Amino acid sequence: MPGENLSRDEARERAALLAVDGYDVSLDVRSALGEAGAGDSGSRAPRTFRSVTTIRFRCAEPGTTSFADLIAPSVTAVSLNGRDLDPSEVFDGSRIVLEDLAADNELVVDAQCAYSRTGEGLHRFVDPEDGEVYLYTQYEPADSRRVFANFEQPDLKAPFRFEVRAPEGWTVWSNGVGSQADGVWRFAETKPISTYITCVVAGPYHYVTDSYTRTFADGTTLEVPLGAMCRKGLAPYFDADDVFLVTKQGLDFFHDHFDYPYPFGKYDQAFVPEYNLGAMENPGMVTFREEYIFRGKVTQASYERRTNVILHEMAHMWFGDLVTMEWWDDLWLKESFADFMGAFALVDATRFKGGWITFANRRKAWAYRADQLPSTHPITADIRDLEDAKLNFDGITYAKGASVLKQLVAYVGQDAFLEGARRYFKRHAYGNTRLGDLLSVLEETSGRDMGAWSRAWLQTAGVNTLTPQVLLDARGRVEELAVVQEAAESRPELRPHRVRVGLYRRTEAGTLERYSWEEIDVTGPRTVAVFAVGAEAPDLVLVNDFDLTYCKIRFDAASLETLKAGLGDITDPLARALCWSALWNMTRDALLPARDFVDLVLRFAGRESDIGVLQMLHAWADSSLVHYAAPGWRTTGERLLAEGALRELRAAEPGSEQQLAWARFLASVASRPQDLGLLRGLLEGTEKIEGLDVDQELRWSFLEPLAAHGVADESALAAELARDDTASGKRHQVRCLAARPSEAVKAQGWAQVVESDALSNALVEATIAGLTQPSQRELLAPYAGKYFAAIERVWAERSIQIGMDVVQGLFPGLQQSQATLDATDAWLAAHADAAPALRRLVLEARDDLARGLRGQACDAAASGSASTA
Repeated sequence: MPGENLSRDEARERAALLAVDGYDVSLDVRSALGEAGAGDSGSRAPRTFRSVTTIRFRCAEPGTTSFADLIAPSVTAVSLNGRDLDPSEVFDGSRIVLEDLAADNELVVDAQCAYSRTGEGLHRFVDPEDGEVYLYTQYEPADSRRVFANFEQPDLKAPFRFEVRAPEGWTVWSNGVGSQADGVWRFAETKPISTYITCVVAGPYHYVTDSYTRTFADGTTLEVPLGAMCRKGLAPYFDADDVFLVTKQGLDFFHDHFDYPYPFGKYDQAFVPEYNLGAMENPGMVTFREEYIFRGKVTQASYERRTNVILHEMAHMWFGDLVTMEWWDDLWLKESFADFMGAFALVDATRFKGGWITFANRRKAWAYRADQLPSTHPITADIRDLEDAKLNFDGITYAKGASVLKQLVAYVGQDAFLEGARRYFKRHAYGNTRLGDLLSVLEETSGRDMGAWSRAWLQTAGVNTLTPQVLLDARGRVEELAVVQEAAESRPELRPHRVRVGLYRRTEAGTLERYSWEEIDVTGPRTVAVFAVGAEAPDLVLVNDFDLTYCKIRFDAASLETLKAGLGDITDPLARALCWSALWNMTRDALLPARDFVDLVLRFAGRESDIGVLQMLHAWADSSLVHYAAPGWRTTGERLLAEGALRELRAAEPGSEQQLAWARFLASVASRPQDLGLLRGLLEGTEKIEGLDVDQELRWSFLEPLAAHGVADESALAAELARDDTASGKRHQVRCLAARPSEAVKAQGWAQVVESDALSNALVEATIAGLTQPSQRELLAPYAGKYFAAIERVWAERSIQIGMDVVQGLFPGLQQSQATLDATDAWLAAHADAAPALRRLVLEARDDLARGLRGQACDAAASGSASTA
């Protein structure tokens, strides 16, 4: 990555100097076809395509020097204002120097750009099932320069015209409407947009169409052509009708609330292979990871997640594409809003009415973790360069930002919030903004001091903790109920919180019901909730009932005992999810022994009605055992979880989502011979569980633990690949192969990922997932030292995405000891000058390890108490 970075200061200088009037981009991707060989492996020259770009731009200071961005193996020709420049003199591999600029300029660059195998730039995928080749682009934050010459920063917007020469029989899509003649696809000029949201998708994709029509109050009608596509091999599983249903529901929702018609013409959605992200909001041509097309039975939580992503990307058409942040400091202006509006639309416009439960349980868990890392940052972050930007697509920018916006809606009111959004779009359409631009319209519509709110919520880092204090009088009634607010010493900000405090008591029927609540403003270290005075003593006090604010909640002693005795008795599913989330945070914070959390899951998870919460509990229980349980208790914990999973699996309604979820959880915790034997019997058909359909995806889920424990060998995995000889099957097989308990297997997997760049991004991810089996700590121990010796080289030589995968995925976090912590500290001390983004990843991994060790100490201390044994 040397030379490919761009600093904020450089971007600001260039934006002050230049204004871009338009791009014409011509790509020739006919070279995408051909036999495997040159360009298909890291040991050969990269396979390339021709890229010719014409940029028309103005310069505020004629005679000065600037630069254009391009990452390409070679440049054939460069022309500036009719002058031919020597590519060897002006191009250094990532930048083209532009000297003696005129007031009006035209730059023409003819280059050979490289197809990608890491998901960045123009990614080329060969489907092993039928040999077909598929292309798509992915640019955020700055990889369009791998496909065409440009000014790669979000505030130099311009209209784009694309043309693409493609192999015969292919279809090509871009942001605008396209047409084909004489083997060339030409696309309508876009509105002014940023480089990182331009897009090209090309290949023999399976394509389905529909349309959306909306008539507005003024009598005008908007017609939007809709399209959805995937690889031909996935066509039998593609439920495009549901994708279109959600798309239309989302367009109606955003038209109702934003009062600004969808501005980008058509709306195509491509589900593409080997995608690094969940999705990307390219206007008119949204791209998604193809895993959102389900090859087997999944729970409604998976469909809800896909729906949320579709709506998230649609919200970006306004927040991010129509109005774009000036620089990545204000990434929250698009991602936080899209995350919040995606959940808002999910609940109000689709069948997934429990979306706020998922938000509270899953999205906020991501935010709470990120906000306690040493790398936490304000929502409006200090983004010095592109490497910083890449790492800031994190739980702070997305989930914390969305949570804070939910608090903002409670603070200013929904009507004022949405009216502010409407003014923001109309005032800044096709432009770029900073934090102050949004705050000013919200001040107009709400009458609130947004500066104070912003300083507290957007410009400081860290998460507050809210704990109830209950004082009872002699009659057993509430004499005082106060909410205590705390903050970490390193992040001492105490924020204003608009919360609903809920009081619960046990009914004659044995349920836990809310009998009183009040919305109050929590400020400072202690706030009294006057409404509760004189009320009957509550069995449970839930401080952030209804989940209005962003905080970690704790419980008073009586409430905690109530939950331990009857968490499953809470009838309100959102309140129950909030309690589960709070208990998980207590486990991570070494305030609740891991074995106690596991015990709660075993006793109450089977009664959980929300399937997404149930699957989250499974993940948390597994993580409790791997990271936070005392090593001496792990074997007991594994047995208890496997027994509990099997018990719930057999008790679940045949064919239900709960049955499927418990089957997958059993596979994730199976280690005993009898459990592995059951999984093997289910695969071979010698065992049956009524209603459980062991489809192909579930077969691979069962095979991984069998491979990891030495029950399924290479020949068994080869036979399964023959049964499922697809791209998805290949990824599963690679993961299972790397999971086998052998020194030779681990050495081979390490070499494939760390010492070679022959694997694609998807297979790197699969190999790392297979290598790092919690049951194989001893086999992985020799790689701790190798990790620290290799990561700086990997970071320097590989793409940033692969670098992140290796640094995060291969950190020796399973070697849970002070020695590993010391080795991490030694590397950090010796590499103070390493790339800041690399150091951040190592610091985050170190923090997870240290947190795990504290949790294990807490759990070990509970071994002699009344905790579960």
